[in-house]
Amino acid sequence: MDPGNNTGISEFQLLGFSEKQELQLLIFGLFLSMYLITVAGNMLLILAVNSDSHLHTPMYIFLANLSFVDICFTSTTIPKMLWNIQTQSKVITYAGCMTQMYFFILFTGLDIFFLTVMAYDRFVAICHPLYYTVIMNPWLCGLLILVCWILSVFHSLLHTSMVLRLSFCTEVEIPHFFCELNQMIQLACSDTFLNNMVMYFAAILLAAGPFIGILYSYSKIVSSICGISSAQGKYKAFSTCTSHLSVVSLFYCTGLGVYLSSAATQNSHSSAVASVMYTVVTPMLNPFIYSLRNKDIKCSLMRFSGMAAQKWTIFLELKKHP
Repeated sequence: MDPGNNTGISEFQLLGFSEKQELQLLIFGLFLSMYLITVAGNMLLILAVNSDSHLHTPMYIFLANLSFVDICFTSTTIPKMLWNIQTQSKVITYAGCMTQMYFFILFTGLDIFFLTVMAYDRFVAICHPLYYTVIMNPWLCGLLILVCWILSVFHSLLHTSMVLRLSFCTEVEIPHFFCELNQMIQLACSDTFLNNMVMYFAAILLAAGPFIGILYSYSKIVSSICGISSAQGKYKAFSTCTSHLSVVSLFYCTGLGVYLSSAATQNSHSSAVASVMYTVVTPMLNPFIYSLRNKDIKCSLMRFSGMAAQKWTIFLELKKHP
């Protein structure tokens, strides 16, 4: 029996999306492609920021951290699902399930907090441009990143420890492609009132709270932009926010869509399909949203690809003439 497991259950069954064998290959190919695109896109964004000294600013440092979190976010769930499809097994151990749930909550929290910090960064840059370098100094940036990690770790530990105290009966089938917190609470046969209260309170505090902070930041940003006299100045100021605003809208709208669809239909399969949007699609689209609408990122990527091609050419020449 695993530590903290009060039931004697050693494993769960992840039901995934479909039982049909002909759909398994399609699902495998689709999710493998999305996972590889997510990892490659976000990794390129991180390398572009790290390799270009012009991008060593708070906005791009936070963006690189968000890209790293997105890689970890998808890596928490997708590889296990692909492995289960490949081996035609639905099993996940009790310890594996608790670990997966812990890291999923951790990286979800980090996504929310980094998006909030990035909104604050844009607020300072547009509303207080003269004091931007003073306010967003390296010490504060490091502190904000550290606080994001500490809050997310404690938030994830709280939920995981609450689930560890639950007892599970014979129903060990999870109608999802990963060990999702709400599904785990619903599977428990012991009293879950405290778990539900903590889950709802944390959702209000750690999801709605940052969202209100983002809305407040953008209300101030819009107010400042409206005060700019020239149309070119307004466009330049707003263009620095469009990528972040797109990512925030995508993340929160898909997350809200999952909640509303599960609450309206009470269908776990529909909830699993809807959750693909914010667990897989959003992290995959983030690097494209930031790179396609950002000249600095595009130029950095072009320089990085040129440097990589040059190094590869030199390597081939050395191989030919040792």
